[in-house]
Amino acid sequence: MLNNRTTYNEAWQSCLTKIKEQTSEAEFVKWFEPIEPLDFDGTVLRLRVPNESYVYQIEKNYIPFLKPVIQQLFGNKTKVRYAFPKKEPQAPAIHEEADITTITRFAEQTNTANIVNPMTIPGIRRMPIDPQLNPNYTIDTFVEGACNRLVRSSGLAAALNPGKTPFNPLYIYGASGLGKTHLAQAIGLEVKQRFPHLQVLYVSMNKFQAQYTRAVLNKEVNDFIHFYQMIDVLIVDDIQELSGKPSTQNAFFNIFNHLQLAGKQLIMTSDKPPVELKDIEQRLLTRFKWGLSGELGIPDIETKIKIIRLKVNKMGIDIPEDVITFLAENITANVREIEGALASLVANAQFLGKRITPALAKEILKVYVQFTKKEITIDHIKDVVCECLGITTEAFNSPRRTREIAHARQIAMYLSKKHTKSPLTTIGAAIGGKNHATVLHSCKQISNELDTDKVFRAQMEEIERKVLA
Repeated sequence: MLNNRTTYNEAWQSCLTKIKEQTSEAEFVKWFEPIEPLDFDGTVLRLRVPNESYVYQIEKNYIPFLKPVIQQLFGNKTKVRYAFPKKEPQAPAIHEEADITTITRFAEQTNTANIVNPMTIPGIRRMPIDPQLNPNYTIDTFVEGACNRLVRSSGLAAALNPGKTPFNPLYIYGASGLGKTHLAQAIGLEVKQRFPHLQVLYVSMNKFQAQYTRAVLNKEVNDFIHFYQMIDVLIVDDIQELSGKPSTQNAFFNIFNHLQLAGKQLIMTSDKPPVELKDIEQRLLTRFKWGLSGELGIPDIETKIKIIRLKVNKMGIDIPEDVITFLAENITANVREIEGALASLVANAQFLGKRITPALAKEILKVYVQFTKKEITIDHIKDVVCECLGITTEAFNSPRRTREIAHARQIAMYLSKKHTKSPLTTIGAAIGGKNHATVLHSCKQISNELDTDKVFRAQMEEIERKVLA
């Protein structure tokens, strides 16, 4: 790790020595020898590379072993930033069907400082463009799984080289609550961290529509379009909301065309693939398909477990692994449902003063979680109680009234009342031929024991877990 007597140049030479051990001679000469360390402020290591392609290749192919080497020599919290010579601006290539009228007008307008920023509130002085990104929506907090690996990898590639990959536009679609907004904003945050000079902007289509309507009323449509044409990475959420709005579609077409032709990055999210969008002009639909359309699917159990663990750690709470597994197996919808379930579980546990168990989870999260339905019968409860207490079924059903057997029957009655819809008379008849008053008394006895006896409470939690399994 870098100390006061070691310069960042010396530390970088040590990095190169370790890198050379893990790469071929050709790879080392091509991708690492040309890199020069520029500065290290204790947190950020700035490296000069010949051009942007170096950044893409290094991040894509070598970061798995490069990052640990750098953190070992410079510190665990070290972040890498790249610097490269700026390219001379080139005239963008024009697609045959591109409408360049608005682009030409924009090129002729040099006084861009007076363009109205639609992201600000009227009457408030102009401020630099706020990217409108949530700092919590990072790549690191977006859990990767088989359901999202393709889109996440494509998004990261676009962030490393915005506008210069085949993933432009990047069209992310999937059902509500699967992380489309999170991923789209994470790409924007990654771009801002790596390329601070780029203008990144996130906007929902509803907000875009409201801004356009205001621009029409104020006769500022040209300024509205020109503002969006200045963006380097434009992220539009819920693009399907363009449906049935021909005037807004025309404005967005001009913006899309300009950004695409200028090599800027476009990222869009939707609840459906382009082919299923309705009441949107064909020329826009064609452009939506130019890049990559990737679907975010419903996470599998392994991915849901990773998501739950991440959110539990972030909340700073302690939830047993069996509860995490229980939630992952029974939450069938999306990530938002996981967040709601966890928040509700923690709140109820704190307010009720109860331990977080699968039984508690199932009891209090019925309105949040669609659990896998499984009918629990009185006979099933009796079998589990006998198994856990080491009592034979014959002894449990016999006329014997020893303390051990009587207590086992009380437990079975308590669990039958809690986990079945059977009337008290039915429960009593099935367990020792008792009446409903005996069942009520037994339930009260068990409830009192649970409040006063920690050992018994732990035993009951284990029995209940097996009943629900």
